[in-house]
Amino acid sequence: MSDIFVEQGPNGEEVFRTSCGADAQQLNSSCFCISLDRAALDKALADEVGDSCIAELMRERCPHVFAERPVFIAASQLQRLVESVRAIETVVAMPAWREQALALAPAIARHDARGAKGVFFGYDFHAEGDTLGLIEVNTNAGGAMLNAILARAQRACCADVEPLLPSLDGVRGFEKAIVDMFRSEWQATAPARELRTVAIVDEAPEKQYLYPEFLLFQRLLQGHGITAVIADPTALALRDGALWLGETPIDLVYNRLTDFYLEEDNCRALREAYLSDAVVLTPHPQAHALYADKRRLATLTDPEALIRLGVPEAVQIILLRDIPCTTVVRASEADSLWADRRNLFFKPVNGFGSRGAYRGDKLTKRVWQDVLDGDYVAQKLVQPGERRLDGSAEARTMKFDLRAFVYDGQVQWTAARVYQGQTTNFRTQGGGFAPVYTTGGHNEATGRISSC
Repeated sequence: MSDIFVEQGPNGEEVFRTSCGADAQQLNSSCFCISLDRAALDKALADEVGDSCIAELMRERCPHVFAERPVFIAASQLQRLVESVRAIETVVAMPAWREQALALAPAIARHDARGAKGVFFGYDFHAEGDTLGLIEVNTNAGGAMLNAILARAQRACCADVEPLLPSLDGVRGFEKAIVDMFRSEWQATAPARELRTVAIVDEAPEKQYLYPEFLLFQRLLQGHGITAVIADPTALALRDGALWLGETPIDLVYNRLTDFYLEEDNCRALREAYLSDAVVLTPHPQAHALYADKRRLATLTDPEALIRLGVPEAVQIILLRDIPCTTVVRASEADSLWADRRNLFFKPVNGFGSRGAYRGDKLTKRVWQDVLDGDYVAQKLVQPGERRLDGSAEARTMKFDLRAFVYDGQVQWTAARVYQGQTTNFRTQGGGFAPVYTTGGHNEATGRISSC
């Protein structure tokens, strides 16, 4: 273990440096001084929910949701991530983009969201060495509250590494930002009164893998004076110009559904309430059409399309630098796509949770036909980062990606997802969400930043 030095950065921030000068890749392969403190995690879960059973529920429902080790990223990569988010936000705000994207979406996407921007966007990146690639944007990204809890439960094996751990003030600031975000969504549409009730809605919520996170959100909101309930969409009813859960009127729905356009029958009451402006829905169908439909990635990586839209040249440079080239899969181009498949990743246009996604080098002829018959995009393959779990000769090397939680164009927190296999899965021993520490800078959105 090398010595750690604290210096003052150009903006007065604390910058942690080491005598060994290790970079992020070296740290991911050789630094094992920070690990998850399971006892601290159990306590944090019990404190947040007020129920000691939540830790046991986490172990039963999602035992591999928290990774054993943190992930290290260069400060320059984190800065590029922020630039990419801002570049996309610049394009989405352009009238020409909105007109084009909404014309291709179901009619519900054109309903006026009345100023609601959409909570918990997830910008997902692969970062390996000097390479950074945005792999997708999600508009109902899970894991934000889990990462706040995780930040409370990191443990260092030696005193030298203590400065690297997330500050409690940073975690509390993130949790406050979550509450403020929901209030902002409400006030954009109903500024005359305070937000009173939030329904966290998903299909069969108690059976969902991340149900424990719903309980964490419920506790957080209630701790700030907001009534929070968890519900299946079939339990909701529209009457007297309001959305109800039993005898409780609902002001705002935190939407965790993967039926992005509310097309299924079980969403009938929620769909009617949204279209009649009887409830604030966040995230909403328009957000999905503007950001998360993967055909949008094809436009963002098409230089001619960007010129036609009038995207500023400086923004074009960032988009083409940090988003892997993406094309819509068409039968007319089947032969060339198949020939180049080992360099491509195939994703359904409105897919989620890695379902139906395939690395090209894993494709069989039968699955390839399914891709051609479905709505897919092909994205240039960008390798994920790698994280070694310990220093033994038998140690596993895991993959990881980065998820930036974003609201209103601002990165609120950055986490990693550690895994093995083709895509993230939260099923790998030692894998799951991991805190991100950056080398050579400081940013509360990733915890305490350092070299170690």
